[in-house]
Amino acid sequence: MIDNILTAIESDHDAAVERLCDYLRIASISTAPVYAAECEAAAEWTAQQLRACGLQVNVHPTEGHPVVVGRYDGAGADQPRVLFYGHYDVQPPDPMDKWTTPPFDPTIRDGKLYARGSSDDKGQVMCFIEALRAWHSVAGTPPVNVTVLIEGEEECGSNHLPPFIEANKDLLAADIAVVSDTAMWDAGQPAITYGLRGLLYFDIQLHGPSRDLHSGVYGGTIANPATELMLVLGQLFDADHHVTIPGFYDEVVTLTDAERAEWDTLGFDEQAWAKSIGMNAVHGEQGFTTLERRWARPSCDVNGLYGGYMEHGAKTVIPTFAGAKVSFRLAADQNPAAIAKAFEQWLHDRTPPGCTWRITDHGQARPVIVPRDSQWIAAAREAVTRGCGKAPFLVREGATIPVVADFKSLLGLDTLLIGFGLHDDNLHSPNEKFNLENFLAGCRTHAALLGQLAK
Repeated sequence: MIDNILTAIESDHDAAVERLCDYLRIASISTAPVYAAECEAAAEWTAQQLRACGLQVNVHPTEGHPVVVGRYDGAGADQPRVLFYGHYDVQPPDPMDKWTTPPFDPTIRDGKLYARGSSDDKGQVMCFIEALRAWHSVAGTPPVNVTVLIEGEEECGSNHLPPFIEANKDLLAADIAVVSDTAMWDAGQPAITYGLRGLLYFDIQLHGPSRDLHSGVYGGTIANPATELMLVLGQLFDADHHVTIPGFYDEVVTLTDAERAEWDTLGFDEQAWAKSIGMNAVHGEQGFTTLERRWARPSCDVNGLYGGYMEHGAKTVIPTFAGAKVSFRLAADQNPAAIAKAFEQWLHDRTPPGCTWRITDHGQARPVIVPRDSQWIAAAREAVTRGCGKAPFLVREGATIPVVADFKSLLGLDTLLIGFGLHDDNLHSPNEKFNLENFLAGCRTHAALLGQLAK
């Protein structure tokens, strides 16, 4: 059966590309209210495609953009249920003058499809939909029970998705989740991502005098919030670039020797990687490689600094306050709430004389990791090998996909992260692209995955 399914996908590939182009013409920018109608149109378009694949579909309104849920329930109680997640919303296309062709006018050049959302995430969503379409066309039904959850707010924080999941646990109950919103290792080399770091994000402000003050009159006599904030932030790391917050590393899962050995075989070139981003050296926590730092160790970053006079020319003031954006990427088993509490206490312990902190927690997401020896990983390995013609690497990722943690905490689900983008796809940047050979490989792989899960 699977041979017939894959043949159908290959025969229908040109039509699948045209359908993807239709999807990409919808400017479903979730961050801008003026595009609300386009987001609704993208939700309805998604629903129509799922109905064409034989699913029962509802478009659920939220306080933000709609959530699309499609279901097939006819495979029987002895077959597993897979929950597929993706998003139809896209990033704003700015700056417009950097696009070679218009962002919502899909264009094929050298085997690559250029448009906003082509890789993140409409192209990858359509990989799964086209797999369902092929099963519907050839076999009449998918071989397993299927739930498809496509949201429209991933690019603006998914604020309304966790409440939706919480309120619809029975509707979304499944045995395994699948997300296609990650990348291959490189062109021609597929990957399965089995771990993601968690996230903490803070806006911290150090407040001092009631107004900006003349530095000639007051300089050297009171705490300057800008100066003191820099001094405090400078204490976040020791000489080996370890984070100094007490207990920060207590719960971090130790990387196994087997994982280290496997990662050593990936052929990762630290110097070339640094050069690709305009750096001549790597840097970070001592005693670990770059991949280990990215995938298995926590990190802390100051993402921005502000306060005081920041315009052209000179204005000699002691600012009333200074602020910073500070984020933490958390490794497996770290508890975001515990780290948040420890960080806030760490700040209060270093409060400069006469100053006060205003601390805003902008969100938390737990790290996730899927056991490498699970039956789901085994099925995914077989499917990726069949769909791509090459066995996948097992990798982790340093970034965060909050919905994966939500699936674990709210639904008790592990997630298979099987993506077909590339690291040069210009996500969130002008000239975003999706390689059409990767699109085909993704359609094939998801079709094979459905068949493999049925076994």
